[in-house]
Amino acid sequence: MNAFERLAPFIQDFIYLNKWEELRGNQVAACEVIFDSDDNLLLSSGTASGKTEAAFLPVLTELYNNPSSSVGVMYISPLKALINDQFKRLEQLLEDSNIPVTKWHGDASVTRKNKLIKNPEGLLQITPESLESLVSNKRGACLALFSDLRFVIIDEVHQFMRDIRGSQLLCVLERLKLLNGVNPRRIGLSATLGDISLAQNWLNTGTGRGCAAPVAEEGKKRVRLHIERFVNNAENRDLTQKDTSGNIIYTASGDMGNREHYEYLFKHTLDKKTIIFTNSREETELVMANLREIAIRNKSPDVYRVHHGNVSALLRESTEDEMKSQFNDEKIVTGATVTLELGIDIGSLDQAVQVGAPLNVSSFAQRLGRCGRRGQIPQLLFTFVESIRINADDVLGPVNWEFIRTIAIVELYLKDRWIEPIPPHNYPYNLLYHQTMSILKSNGEMSSAMLAQTVLSLGSFKHIPQEDYKKLLSYMVYSKQLQRTERGGLIIGTEGEKVVNSHKFLTVFLATEYLLVKDENRTIGTVDKVYPVGTRFALAGLTWETIDVNEKSKVIFVKRVPGISVVDWDVDFTAELHTVLVRKIRDILKSDDEYNYLSDRCKSRLDEIKYITRNSGILENLVTPISNKKFAVFPWVGTRQIVTLNYALRYKGVKSKHPWITCVYLEVIFDGEASELEEIVCEILQSDLNLYDLPLPEKVQILGKYNEFVPLELLRKQFIEDYLDFDGLGIVMK
Repeated sequence: MNAFERLAPFIQDFIYLNKWEELRGNQVAACEVIFDSDDNLLLSSGTASGKTEAAFLPVLTELYNNPSSSVGVMYISPLKALINDQFKRLEQLLEDSNIPVTKWHGDASVTRKNKLIKNPEGLLQITPESLESLVSNKRGACLALFSDLRFVIIDEVHQFMRDIRGSQLLCVLERLKLLNGVNPRRIGLSATLGDISLAQNWLNTGTGRGCAAPVAEEGKKRVRLHIERFVNNAENRDLTQKDTSGNIIYTASGDMGNREHYEYLFKHTLDKKTIIFTNSREETELVMANLREIAIRNKSPDVYRVHHGNVSALLRESTEDEMKSQFNDEKIVTGATVTLELGIDIGSLDQAVQVGAPLNVSSFAQRLGRCGRRGQIPQLLFTFVESIRINADDVLGPVNWEFIRTIAIVELYLKDRWIEPIPPHNYPYNLLYHQTMSILKSNGEMSSAMLAQTVLSLGSFKHIPQEDYKKLLSYMVYSKQLQRTERGGLIIGTEGEKVVNSHKFLTVFLATEYLLVKDENRTIGTVDKVYPVGTRFALAGLTWETIDVNEKSKVIFVKRVPGISVVDWDVDFTAELHTVLVRKIRDILKSDDEYNYLSDRCKSRLDEIKYITRNSGILENLVTPISNKKFAVFPWVGTRQIVTLNYALRYKGVKSKHPWITCVYLEVIFDGEASELEEIVCEILQSDLNLYDLPLPEKVQILGKYNEFVPLELLRKQFIEDYLDFDGLGIVMK
């Protein structure tokens, strides 16, 4: 009996109705694992490769053939929008199955939730925070809801692995197992995993199961790729357009490179369904506002939308629906950040555009995966705008590292098929605080020994020693987060009550305080600062003027106005570089390889950068003079390793700094010769360095919510153990 014949009748009918010619390789492999083993399952393949169906088809077949006496399948997503999107697809699939599907998140129907509690069955779609709320606040309901839970499907595994939310999710799943005595099989879905074994280990946490990760041959994909460059020249700052009679019809101040860039984007997205990715919300707003202005001048339709986390959910969903609609005659062009990297269904794209360098290889893979669906050849356009630096501070000033990094990312993914492995979070002390409070909230008073046994048994804390937990508990008692009872037990303290009773307690990620922006009663989105009355700013691709501010309610009332404006958020997206990526950058600078996807202007720019770097000596020398008393140290290692070397040089009394987060070298002020500095660096690399001796800033820490409730000693340890990497510097000496 083949895989198709083993599927439930309603699924077979669905496949016939949708005219599938055959099951894909990963779908057949998933059926074999689910039907013929008791293993967990990890499905890692490209976007639109049928992973979701590969997970659900055999799982729902099992549920159909052997109905559960509670919720049988739980689907967990990092985004409410992804749940809403999957809900529509699952409703169609389950129409003739008698298996209900229920959404459970902050915006979902309370009536549907209550109905599920009274009659738990079918499939539940939920976020980690909502599951945390259930386990912490509705322990009794959880006993009935999940008493016969068979499967847990975790979507976007790579997203969870790199975020503290993933560790929280693992904790809550283990707590659910302890509460109900059930051990459901886990199925993980991801399009971008660099090290499958790391993901298998993550998915298996606390289950005691093995994890199958079948590899289905997808074949090599063709990709249309092009990189274009634009230059701002200081002497040509104004753009003036005249009609045939010589009359000025348009004048704009600004750099010519920027204007040329926007015109280029307008031309190359015209009548093409496109996502334009940028690496910041500010840039997304600016790009889309300029495209809309050009469209107005050219009497073209307004097809420009903005999609990022600060645009209201209603507007984002409207944009998704417009992009997905088969009846929309106009090709929508959407500016986005990471919000459209994940697998929300937006139908087929004609192309994707990336302004500037992708953050890393994983991000590039996600963005490339958004185009080329349903048999199309993926088409990705990169654009760069850079200003010519005539008087650079040092010999490396004219080098555009972002441009070279882009080429390295493309080569690593398309030719080497390499994606960054995701390092684990071994010492998440802020999560340790959170889960301690959550468990006490759920259970009430507990002895120190029982609390320690319960918390430290969770897989996310397996590296944390009891001594560290004692320090945390003592600090929590001291700061009144916890309180000792007359019986010697622990309960939540007076200050802790304020934390756990806040609606923000369920989340473990840092969230900025935002102000709501409203046009009359319509919510446009959020901003992180007050824009006074009369101030103009951009949001959702449009320009708004503040007409009133209610600071107490945190609302800014606005009206729409013409023109282009700017907006800025205090925090945006950051990335770190892996050693493999940094070494690929060096290989590109050393080689004479040609890259057909570069425009002529980009090829010339690459030649210029190669000339500068080859003549500077940085490709051969560990230490290179770049200006008076300033040296560049190029170990050609990743961000974590180079930060470690930075602190090690300071330990030796050398004035060193890492200029920016994605910088591939250290700047050092040194009175001696390059050879003397190189000797010091080599001494460090060959030493048995104790990272705890390094002169780290007093409050050094990995940023995290609830850090203020953790002793600085433990936050320092987390930074050293989970971020610094001295062993990774060993590659320099090879």
